[in-house]
This record gives sequence, structure tokens and C-alpha cells, in this order.
Amino acid sequence: MNTEKIIETGGVELAVETFGTREDPAVLLIGGGSMLSWDAGLCARLAAGGRFVLRYDLRDHGRSVTYPPGAPEYDLRTLSADAVGLLDAFGLPKAHIVGRTVGGWIAQLTALDHPERVATLALVSTRPTAHGPSDPDLPEHAPEVMAYVTGTPQPDWPDRTAVVEYQAGFARAASSGATHFDEASVRAVLERTYDRATDMASSFNIAATDPGERWRERLGELTVPTLVLHGTADRFFPYGNAVALAAEILGARLLPLEGVGQELPGAAWDTVASALLEHTASRTE
Repeated sequence: MNTEKIIETGGVELAVETFGTREDPAVLLIGGGSMLSWDAGLCARLAAGGRFVLRYDLRDHGRSVTYPPGAPEYDLRTLSADAVGLLDAFGLPKAHIVGRTVGGWIAQLTALDHPERVATLALVSTRPTAHGPSDPDLPEHAPEVMAYVTGTPQPDWPDRTAVVEYQAGFARAASSGATHFDEASVRAVLERTYDRATDMASSFNIAATDPGERWRERLGELTVPTLVLHGTADRFFPYGNAVALAAEILGARLLPLEGVGQELPGAAWDTVASALLEHTASRTE
């Protein structure tokens, strides 16, 4: 059984959906924006494996609080506090935290700043630094991605067709060379994401948020069991970022997703679900 509701935390409203039974180990999925970045099918697999799964809309996405375009009233630490606030709202002392892309930044900060709330950590398709140029030892966005970002005009945001086309183009660039890129599925998610959004232009506010103090140098402080999953064909956060994360977090296990790009296609769900179920087996009470 899955349910979506609006939760108030930190003085704002966040939309959250749950799958499974509250008594099972809790898994909090943090995506890069809309809760739909975690497919309901994958969530259902985790719930069927005995997990209480939560996915939610970050601020400025879906049915969560929205700010005017270009004027976000939050930073990455605020978004980390939102994650902890959701655990409080559900009466969860701790949870297995899984962060993907930008959600991976939030997950790292949550584990560093609120270690008592994190049972295990899993990082999917992310990197150990935030906005701006990457560190010299980390691979930067691939040329295909940068060419698309700098060379493609932003769409007319009220135009659903134009927005979906623009975002599908970005997804293609970020997964170019991937063996498992399912554009039809990507477009379907983008359409549902558009339909749930209050203001699609505001969804880009995340790119203007203040990343705050660096945290890469603190990764060695983490003692929580950590799993790093990353597509070998990711062009947005190339695979070398995962290698760095796994090397700098004590005892972290690196699981390459062969032929997978920035997206998380259905072809990878068996591998991802099995790995996450094994990683999140401990109780969270």
C-alpha cells in the first residue's frame, strides 16, 4: 500500500509518499527534485522486500513549497534539515538514507551533520562536491552535457510540450553512450513531473542555492555503512566521482551499474533493488 500526503516541517509543506509497512526498516529516498525521480516500481520492489519506503518532493518541486523563480529561500543545509524533519514527522528515530544526484549531496550532509539519524547511507549517481566547477581530480560534466546546457535555449515554461522536449534532450545528453537509456520512459516521467509541478521554472532554483561550506574534506568522518552505486556511462557526474566517494568514505562499497547513464532505467532495477535490500537490512527503531 502506498500513500501520498503533505507534511509540515520546518515551517514549510513537503509532499511525501510512502510504500510498505511502518514497522519495517525505513528507507528515505532523496532525489534531485521531484519524488518521481524514484520510480514507483522501484519503490514497490523495496517495499515488497520488507522496507518502509519514503520518497518526497524537494522544495520547489511537485506539490512541496514553491518559491518564485530565481529566489530560493533555502540552501543545501536547509534541505538536509527537511530530510530529518520528515523522519521526525513519521516518528522515525533513524532511517536508511539513499540519495541520488543532488539528493546525494543532501544525503552526505545528513550523514555528516545528523549521524545519529542515519542507519546506513547509499549514494547513487552523485559526487562529493556541489555547484560550480568540480575539483581538479574529479571528472567534470562531459562535453555533450555542457554543449546542451550552454547551447540550448530554455523553453517557454508554461508550454508543457516544449519543457518536456527540453528536459528529454538534457536526459539524452547526460546518458549519451548508455546501453540502457529508455527515452519513452524518461518522457513519461517528465510529463508526470510537469503535471504535478506548481511552477516548472522554479524547479531550477536548486541550481541557484547556496551550497554552503565544502564537505568533501569531512567524508573521512563517516563511519556509517555506505554503498556507492553509479552508472559507468554517466555523462553528468562521470563515474570517477563514484570512485572518489568510495575511496574517501571508510569501508564504502562501490557497485558499478554497467552501461547505465544519469538515468536509473528499469533494466537496472534488479541490481539496484537487490543491493539496496541487502544494504538496508538492519532495523531502524
